[in-house]
Amino acid sequence: MDAFIFDGVRTPRGRGRQGGALAGVKPVELLQPLFAALVSRNAFDPALVGDIQLGCVTQVGEQGANIAKIAALHAGWPYSVSGVTLNRFCASGLSAIANAAAHVHAGMQDLVVAGGVESMSRVPMLSDRGAWFSDPEVAARTGFIHMGISADLIATMHGFTREQLDTFALRSHQRASAASDSGAFARSLIPVVGDDGHVLLARDERIRPQLTMADLNQREPAFSKMVHGTCAKILQQRYPDQLPLQHLHHSGNSPGIVDGAALVLIGHRRAGEHAGLRPRARIRGFATASVEPVVMLTGPALATQKALKQAGVELAEVDRFEINESFAAPVLACQQALGIAAERVNVHGGAIAMGHPLGATGAVLTQILLDGMEAAGERFGVVAMCAGAGLAVALVIERVSG
Repeated sequence: MDAFIFDGVRTPRGRGRQGGALAGVKPVELLQPLFAALVSRNAFDPALVGDIQLGCVTQVGEQGANIAKIAALHAGWPYSVSGVTLNRFCASGLSAIANAAAHVHAGMQDLVVAGGVESMSRVPMLSDRGAWFSDPEVAARTGFIHMGISADLIATMHGFTREQLDTFALRSHQRASAASDSGAFARSLIPVVGDDGHVLLARDERIRPQLTMADLNQREPAFSKMVHGTCAKILQQRYPDQLPLQHLHHSGNSPGIVDGAALVLIGHRRAGEHAGLRPRARIRGFATASVEPVVMLTGPALATQKALKQAGVELAEVDRFEINESFAAPVLACQQALGIAAERVNVHGGAIAMGHPLGATGAVLTQILLDGMEAAGERFGVVAMCAGAGLAVALVIERVSG
């Protein structure tokens, strides 16, 4: 039984720090207008939804206690709707969509809401104190290094220059600015409104249309001082031929820390017809991959190849790709590995310009991909993401006309 995407909504992405436009908004409140928008836009009964699959990476504090279920209750959805929160690090939101599609495909659910949430200003990254990064013994044994060091390692391995990385980052901002100004994000974007009714944020907050190469050239490398102790030993043991690293990533060509949420409505065609929903895309394939943990950000190429094979779609048939911008070097490495032109990748910019709200990003990218495919009349699209510890996932969708 095919699984279809009927609709998708997201919040704008706000700077994930004190003073950011969404820093005063609780995670459940980021999700509340999205639940409401799915119902109001599609005029369906939320009681028809069997489950909510929500990605969230840092599941403590305000994001703990199965936020998928609690957020649905908080939004006034029927208590009959179930919910689960999952964590595949940065790929959590895309994995939630895949899980939802699998349940529909297997006939276990009719309609599922999938997506993710991450309030990085209120629940900081790594505040869950997982053993992978907080226990020195576990970190040494499993090869934990900071993701920025992994990005610098990839840049060193591929011989990327600072100019190449900064050129990519500048293009991300330019594309995101053009897309935002042209209304390319308007279909899926739901403004976040405060208790007093005023709009807190209506567009992605981090886009810098006036950014120049000169601005980027002034940024100091962000991760060079992290190569010591356990990290230095791991690099020496596993990649001695790549030392010393070229430290080329900085705040301008790295993904932004942001707050945000996104939801996607998924189901089979018959359930959609019963609820009065029009299918927009068919989920054709999904695959996971995992690579050596120190060079953890290189998995999207492998995951993409596996997902396309599963879907029966050739690489050349894919009209556009959304490859999460987890630093500049990994995206360039993925493009190089797959042999795809820059014009087909991140057409509307990416996380370097607009930010990476961890558990929500996969659902955000899926919406940006589908909206862009519909506007251009394209057929096939791929979302690919890397994640911590070497994980990677990829999703293949096919636009349908109804």
